[in-house]
Amino acid sequence: MDAASPDAAAQFSVRPVGRVRSPLKRREDAPRQGDEGAPEAWLDFAPEFARAAQELRANTDVLVLTWLDQARRDVLAVHPRGETDRPETGVFSTRSPDRPNPIGLHRVRIAEVAGLSLRVHDLEALDGTPVIDVKPVLGGPEER
Repeated sequence: MDAASPDAAAQFSVRPVGRVRSPLKRREDAPRQGDEGAPEAWLDFAPEFARAAQELRANTDVLVLTWLDQARRDVLAVHPRGETDRPETGVFSTRSPDRPNPIGLHRVRIAEVAGLSLRVHDLEALDGTPVIDVKPVLGGPEER
């Protein structure tokens, strides 16, 4: 096997650190992007990750990584934004939820911290979506 080729047998274990709680129940109800009308939602962390979330604060932006559990994993190309008049494009050049590894990336604003839950703005993920990580948005070299 070529050193640049991905190892088809390699597998990774990712465990959820929490779940999304949202009024969005079906894919067709969700906006394409969070800033296109997503309702307020909550990130509920599992108790064993309380220490990991301790310094999160309201009025800050974070990147939320989710596992898009309702996505198709066999899709390699899509019409961007579902618009069939646009040329089919490889999913790595799009924000399509359907992709080989359906990892969602969402920049959200924390509105409130309530125990193990964060109320957030601009999250288009569906109710029950597994949260796999949360990372700060870095503003400058001093924060890296």
